[in-house]
Amino acid sequence: MDQAQIEIQVLNALSQIAAADWDSCACPEAADGGPPNDPFTTYRFLKALEDSGSVGQGTGWQPQYLTAYLDGQLIACTPLFLKSHSQGEYIFDHNWAHALESAGRRYYPKLQIAVPFTPATGRRFLVRPGYEEIGQSALVQGAVQLASDNDLSSLHITFCTEGEAEAGQQMGLMGRTTQQFHWVNNGYADFDGFLASLSSRKRKNIRKERAKANDFGGTIHTFTGDDLKPEHWDAFWVFYQDTGARKWGSPYLTRAFFDLAQAELRDDIALVLAEHDGQWVAGALNFIGRDALYGRYWGCVQDHPCLHFELCYYRAIDLAIARGLSRVEAGAQGEHKLARGYLPTQIHSLHWVAEPGFAKAIGQYLKAEAAAVAEEIEVLTEYGPFRNTQEEEQE
Repeated sequence: MDQAQIEIQVLNALSQIAAADWDSCACPEAADGGPPNDPFTTYRFLKALEDSGSVGQGTGWQPQYLTAYLDGQLIACTPLFLKSHSQGEYIFDHNWAHALESAGRRYYPKLQIAVPFTPATGRRFLVRPGYEEIGQSALVQGAVQLASDNDLSSLHITFCTEGEAEAGQQMGLMGRTTQQFHWVNNGYADFDGFLASLSSRKRKNIRKERAKANDFGGTIHTFTGDDLKPEHWDAFWVFYQDTGARKWGSPYLTRAFFDLAQAELRDDIALVLAEHDGQWVAGALNFIGRDALYGRYWGCVQDHPCLHFELCYYRAIDLAIARGLSRVEAGAQGEHKLARGYLPTQIHSLHWVAEPGFAKAIGQYLKAEAAAVAEEIEVLTEYGPFRNTQEEEQE
């Protein structure tokens, strides 16, 4: 197929494209009425970010959605942003920025293909089924050309799938591997089934943590779909503000985002809230995909022992087992997740850097980093909480 037949357009607002057209590439699997693989690249999620002012003017995330058309039909699109900083990305390039600027060059602005504030792996090259190869190629070439034409330092594609990482490297992009902690459902019938797969010591520790958390003097609720009410978001906004202020200096999402989540995203959400003496005191926000649960935010206004572990990790496992989901992605960082059954997993991103010498240096760094990450994953997995053959024989 002739690549010259493809027309690339840059949109600075999702309102410039129909929701059905975007989602025909972003989540074609949802055409059967089921959930998308993940909700984060759907029209409704990205539009909520935009309409709430969480991205756009003054945020450092300026939409530049890239679209590819063939004979007038949309065949591919991607959430592309012009970035004036590196906040809210979770694949860290601050040292790259410092190095280039120390050499007298400008690192910002840069281009970023990503879901803002969302460290969850998923498709970044959103392609209509049947157009995978030509669609991916068009998006990569279009994004690189946009960066080059505007004298931008770099293009970054974060939390892409392993297949996209392989395809991107074949097209000349640099691949990067980092790690997160994910819980994998090995066909467990219930939480006790999961516990049975752990070493005796870890199993006892989790039981103690759950007992302590559930004895905090209140009640834990899980809300999704029409069970979610505006009052729940009023409470969670307080939790989110507290966490955002401590971690990032100011929250990434605006209050309006949670109102739009109630209106447009409530079927994609599982909100776990703890109630004590008639007051909401803690909460954890999860998003629901077709085969995974994505833990996103946690916050509290009262400290209770182990409540964080219960709301964020153990209730997520309960929910994943109940829904038959294959995994829980618990967000960025956190080796404390290892003892709770979440194992290290490779995460992929892709990078293009304009300046040849700088690109060469980064390529060497990424090669060394990949080896270190692979070694760390191997070591952490070995120290994981699961039973080994020797222990099985002893029990």
